[in-house]
Amino acid sequence: MHRSYQPLKPVTNRYLQQRWDQNNYDNHRRKVSSALPVVDNKGTRTPAHVQLKLKKLQLQDERLSIIDRDNRLLASKLADIVCSKGLVDHRNQYHLRSLNADKRREELLLVSRQNQAIYQRITSRQSEYRRQLWLDDWERAERRREDISRYPRGLAQKQKSHRKVKFAAVEGSERSTSCSNTDTDRTDRET
Repeated sequence: MHRSYQPLKPVTNRYLQQRWDQNNYDNHRRKVSSALPVVDNKGTRTPAHVQLKLKKLQLQDERLSIIDRDNRLLASKLADIVCSKGLVDHRNQYHLRSLNADKRREELLLVSRQNQAIYQRITSRQSEYRRQLWLDDWERAERRREDISRYPRGLAQKQKSHRKVKFAAVEGSERSTSCSNTDTDRTDRET
């Protein structure tokens, strides 16, 4: 095999040159396989605080604790309802108090006193209107109108009460009977 090996440069011993060249090639292949890249293309490592997100975990724990507390309260209320045989507490024991109540009460008393004073003044005075004069004046006006009018008023009302009123139902029944008579007359003529 050493006879088939052709070195690039002239050598005295081909066999030794082949071994040296093979060793150099193996060293080169070993270095190539163990070589590291010059350019780092792996990307940056994400920091631990970005991967874990501790604030989000804390908020989630707080939310779960609130839900657990509400569930425990509801469970205790349901247990109380079951044990109390269905009694319902619907009375509000607190009283609403306004901060402005005293001032409004004073204003209300002032207005009621003023109203009472006005009422006393109104009831103590005599009326300036004389009803009897108005009635006498009205009777005089009625007599004048009757004297001036061409037809007396009482006659028109008497005439209205003597009129006969025909209703539509009565007229319709008369027409239906007349129609039925003509139909019977036609059938009589045909026979």
